[in-house]
Amino acid sequence: MVKTKIFLSLFAFIAALLWPPIFHARELEAYDGDTLEVQAPKIWVKGIPIEIKIKVPPGAKASECSLLDGSGKARSFPCEPGKVTPVPEAVIGSSGTHAMTAAAGDMKAGFSVRVIHGLLTLLPPLIAIGLALAFRQVVAALWISIWVGALVLYDWSPFTAVARSIDHYIIGSMADSGNASMLVFIIFMGGLIGIIAKSGGIQGVVELIAKRATSAMRGQVAAFLMGMFIFFDDYANTIIVGTTMRPISDKLRISREKLSYIVDSTAAPVASIFPISTWIGYEVGLIDKALSSIGSGDSGYMMFIESILYRFYPIFALALVLMVALTGREIGPMLKAERRARREGKPLRDGAIPMSTMESERVNPPEGKPRRWYNALVPLLFVIGVTFYGLWVNGLAELGGGVAEVRANSSAYGPLWGPIYVLGQVFSAASPNVVLAWASLGGCILTVVLVVGQRILTMAEAMQAWLSGVESMVIAIVVLLMAWSLGSVCGDLHTAEYLTTSLAGTLSPHALPVLTFVLAGGISFATGTSYGTMAILMPLVIPIANRLCLDAGMGQADQHYILVGVVSSVLAGSVFGDHCSPISDTTIMSSMASGSDHVDHVRTQLPYAILAGLVGIVLGSLPAAFGVSPLVSITLGVAAMAGVLYLFGRKVDENDKTVAPASE
Repeated sequence: MVKTKIFLSLFAFIAALLWPPIFHARELEAYDGDTLEVQAPKIWVKGIPIEIKIKVPPGAKASECSLLDGSGKARSFPCEPGKVTPVPEAVIGSSGTHAMTAAAGDMKAGFSVRVIHGLLTLLPPLIAIGLALAFRQVVAALWISIWVGALVLYDWSPFTAVARSIDHYIIGSMADSGNASMLVFIIFMGGLIGIIAKSGGIQGVVELIAKRATSAMRGQVAAFLMGMFIFFDDYANTIIVGTTMRPISDKLRISREKLSYIVDSTAAPVASIFPISTWIGYEVGLIDKALSSIGSGDSGYMMFIESILYRFYPIFALALVLMVALTGREIGPMLKAERRARREGKPLRDGAIPMSTMESERVNPPEGKPRRWYNALVPLLFVIGVTFYGLWVNGLAELGGGVAEVRANSSAYGPLWGPIYVLGQVFSAASPNVVLAWASLGGCILTVVLVVGQRILTMAEAMQAWLSGVESMVIAIVVLLMAWSLGSVCGDLHTAEYLTTSLAGTLSPHALPVLTFVLAGGISFATGTSYGTMAILMPLVIPIANRLCLDAGMGQADQHYILVGVVSSVLAGSVFGDHCSPISDTTIMSSMASGSDHVDHVRTQLPYAILAGLVGIVLGSLPAAFGVSPLVSITLGVAAMAGVLYLFGRKVDENDKTVAPASE
């Protein structure tokens, strides 16, 4: 009897957890009532306008549609048969499940929508960031945050949340073609590094660079210059610079935290501001569309070019990396990490969990075989060359007949910017993740041919080294996949929209660039994506800036300064938040490529990112909104950061009587 009661109690408990059932329909993306179609998000945020669309079938006799919400309030608006019509000002001010009815003529469609409080949309990113920083367990923090997000989305059913976090978010992220291409690129690059490490190629590069990079300062400058050289894609930048410089930085007793900081700070900042990169088309497209929405005849491309000098965070982030490398002064946790590496010869702290490792005996070069530098540099340069060429070929194919139009438009930019405009448009039309996968596979094939042809490795040894390299990337792949899944959760919860609507308000036009930077940084930090932040904010802030300028009676020149400032703040703030966020893909990949503990990388990089961000606001965005030349702001900003390093920074070797020579 007791066993029966226990069994029934357990059954009732599980049944309660499973209600609503695991496979209860939660998708609210399309309904058909009679012949009227309604499109709505699967979840809504209280007080936030989210678009509902109604499609009247072709041939129907209806010129007006209406939406009746659960409170009995009806809203009518014009609609046209055969076309999708958005419902204007669709806002619900209370939480809970609301029954709604759409109507057009005699046709009706009933549906319900679940509304949540906006603060719930912030739970997943806050939990992920808080747990990762508190317990230094990134995978566990990301998994819990995904589950919490699914819990909110799927009616607070714990088991349903587990199921949806796996089949909808994690598997969905893997199924995305762009994400899958990036995973293939990481796998092939891991295999490539495994082969060149086993063949002695990396040791050859170390010996070659060590002849000039004879100190920690020179090693850091070498990593900085390499990061500046690979300007066309931030993902390629992080992988190539991090994996190439890692053994060199270890030899020079540079901490892995410092290497990952240099890698991270010369990836997105360079790719985001360089006129020829995989970023430019995306950025220019957003600017163009937003300018068109306010009836502006300005060119999105020229606005992009003009905004480069106003993107103070990427510029200051790059300048700060170089100053820190040249002066040897550090602030915050980075000072402790660098002193540990320099004094104790420990690139990683005790107990650190590196995102990738090449410490296995299977990748140590065989005894008696030559360590040839070109067995590493030739494949890596080949990857860079194929990526550059692949972006051109793939971009041309994607543009198709649009190539002629791009070339025709280039004449408007003159002989200097015209060719750059063409390259930028072609590169931006390409699928960079696919191209990177091509390049990394080609690099693997070339490397196998090189090392087997020279009889440094047998084919079996080369394949075993390739597998060892892939194994070293497993942790990073898992973390990256989790981060993408969390991004999907935040998208379904409308986290970015909630932040944007909550923080937006009536302001002075001169304060808008600063607010935009802070808002972009906050959204990018919470969601871990700079691209998504740009897509949310650009079409919102440009019309707001235009309206505020008109209301304030500003002249044409002053309006232009504000518009440029707002555009640059969106682009710069997105990179800033992306740098600070532990759930950002580029931050994760920087830890992976540098072999750093991910949480250690975030903690040590944060003070530098905040310093560059604050200086960018105070001496950059704010003065620029009043017409101060960006060159003046950049000069003052660099001087201010140098002053902070001098006043608050400490030399790594300060108070050391001796510094032991780097171990071979």
